[in-house]
Amino acid sequence: MELPKLNFQETFDFKFKKDKDKFFIYDLIRKTYLLLTPEEWVRQHWVHYYLTVKAYSRSAIITEKKILLNGLTKRIDLLVTEKTEPIILIECKAPQIKLTEKTFEQTARYNSIIGAKEIILTNGLQHINAYYENGQYQFYKPE
Repeated sequence: MELPKLNFQETFDFKFKKDKDKFFIYDLIRKTYLLLTPEEWVRQHWVHYYLTVKAYSRSAIITEKKILLNGLTKRIDLLVTEKTEPIILIECKAPQIKLTEKTFEQTARYNSIIGAKEIILTNGLQHINAYYENGQYQFYKPE
């Protein structure tokens, strides 16, 4: 399987397996192999980033949490917490998906339920970072 090189300075040690003609990637949070989709490839980079580079504990990272938004059940891709408080909401898209104002608004709507201080919208190649302050999002470039 040909996977794109994503925009991370670090390289991570992923575990893969193949079953028939499908590829799977090991999720350190859920402790199981998941179908390797383009979006999962992006999400697993962020999981490894927060576990290895930022040294968060596994219990501080939540994947695919269900939320209720306008009566509809949605799933957030990744949530980083500190003492159970939501800190960073990460919305992952496949690398070929363009990040637009519309996809950012989707992430902001999810965050209206979650209440994280920061959101990251990413397709693995491009990352859009924003802090929520004084009722609005302030975009920034991470160092």
